[in-house]
Amino acid sequence: MILIINGAFGVGKTTVGRLLKERIAGSRLYNPEWAGSVLMRTPFFRFKGAGTGDFQDIDLWRKSVISGTRIFRGMARGTVIVPMAFSRRDYFDEIVSGMRRFDGEVRVFCLRAGLPTIRTRLEKRGGEIDWPVNKAQDCIEAHKDEHFGEPVDTEGASAGEVADDILRRLEKGQ
Repeated sequence: MILIINGAFGVGKTTVGRLLKERIAGSRLYNPEWAGSVLMRTPFFRFKGAGTGDFQDIDLWRKSVISGTRIFRGMARGTVIVPMAFSRRDYFDEIVSGMRRFDGEVRVFCLRAGLPTIRTRLEKRGGEIDWPVNKAQDCIEAHKDEHFGEPVDTEGASAGEVADDILRRLEKGQ
């Protein structure tokens, strides 16, 4: 199974993903943000879609998400957990359909929280927050559409509680 944890920047996707990895036997965590960071910082090449400040616009990154997930799927005895922040439906559909070509069981959960909560979480994390807050606003609006995954309310919940909620849903087969 491939388990996509969607949600706005700063909502807690990676933290929840790490907790799920600890709790799901044989699982692996694949964070496509790593590849995106490399592509954004590669001065030698001008990738199609580059220059927007968002690596999701880079065509090669989207292809790398699918390929990387497939590699991790081959290494995992179980679930591959993939945290990502989608706000564009076309990119989301491209990646999910690409994953379904090699694994028919793809579950998507969308972590949700309001902008004040996300801002607080980003401030606690440290570093620059203007860009992530702006992107979070786009995600919050987009994620009103359940197409982006089964909604998971993270307001007032710890990352552990969110992970427990997702595990309960997986066990129930919801």
